[in-house]
Order: sequence, then C-alpha cells, then structure tokens
Amino acid sequence: MRYITIALSKGRLAKKALKMFEQVGITCDEMKDEQTRKLIFVNEELKFKFFLAKPSDVPTYVEYGAADIGIVGKDTLLEEGRKLYEVLDLKTGSCRMCVCGPDAAREKLKHHELIRVASKYPNIAKDYFYNKKHQTVEIIKLNGSVELAPIVGLAEVIVDIVETGATLRENGLEVLEEVCPLSARMVVNQVSMKMENERISQLISDLRRILKEQPDKM
Repeated sequence: MRYITIALSKGRLAKKALKMFEQVGITCDEMKDEQTRKLIFVNEELKFKFFLAKPSDVPTYVEYGAADIGIVGKDTLLEEGRKLYEVLDLKTGSCRMCVCGPDAAREKLKHHELIRVASKYPNIAKDYFYNKKHQTVEIIKLNGSVELAPIVGLAEVIVDIVETGATLRENGLEVLEEVCPLSARMVVNQVSMKMENERISQLISDLRRILKEQPDKM
C-alpha cells in the first residue's frame, strides 16, 4: 500500500487539522514536537505522510502531485487558482474577504468610478471587480499592512480578510462590500482521487461525520 501524503498549512490551521485527523483515528505524534527539525512526518501503520508548508504553496504541492491532499484556506485557493478537487469545507477559520475603506469611498464603489485597490490578493480583487462588479480599477499588490493604503492615499479601498473588524475600526476604516465567505478547505490532487479513491473517499466521509457530530468544536 502506497503512502497518502497530506500537505498542511503552517500555523493554527495545521494544529486544527491534526486534531480532526486524530478524531478519525489518524495520529502523528512526532508532529507535536515543536522542537523538531524534521520536514516529513509518517504514520507507518496507516501509511500516511504529513508535511507543513507555507499556505500559498499548499495548492501547488497538491496540483503537481507532491501531496495527494492539502488543507488550506479558501482565500489561498481563490488567489492561486490551481487545478484541484475541493472536496470538503472544514468549517474552521471562518472569516470574510471584503472591500474595506473609509466611508467616503462608498459612493465611488456605488458609481463604479475608476479607483485604486490595494490588496495582498490581487487575483481575488481582480476577479471581484472585473467579473462580478464590472468595475474598472487599478490593483496594487501589497505584502504588508494593507490598511495603511487608504490612510496614506495609496488607494481608495483595500480587499482583505476580515475576522473581527477591530483593526479596521481602529484605523477609521469599515467593511464596504463583502466579496466572499472564507474557511479552511480540504483539496485533493485530481489523479490521486482516481488512483486512491477508496482511501481518500473514506477519509472525506469520516471527516464529514466528525463535522456533523461536533459542529461547534471545529
């Protein structure tokens, strides 16, 4: 039996995903050692391998078959646009992708004015404004605190992830439009889904059962 390899997004999401796998009987104790320098973690008995990756790299590993399965945020999937099967919403890490800015920008959005939009997610921003709103905008890619952009006059609005909205409020910004809801998703390589259909389908089924039984604990 070949190994099934799972790529996990580093950070909180990996820890939550591992808890879920434990609940369906797939353990990997060596991943809990925070001092370890190992890159690949193995459950020999069940033939599962795990590795941690930067979230934006997880869809790449899965598309090219270096991982059979990936656990990653919907924001990353939308931004990367890889060819994958998205098989399960894990109902964790829920938040929203939103257009945010000062209240004064609301009218510019309403009247489809030509504005500048700053975002860490230029592809999501482009898809929203060009394909859903049919509004021509100039998109500026930023890597750091995008909330700065409207404050210093770099852009009229930003497209960013909103959890509580506290950072926006502290900086005089607000949610102006919602782009889409976000949460963690399980994705599968297209070839792996065919070659290992039985094992992967069983895993999806087990996780779905856990989600149904314990919706508030995820």
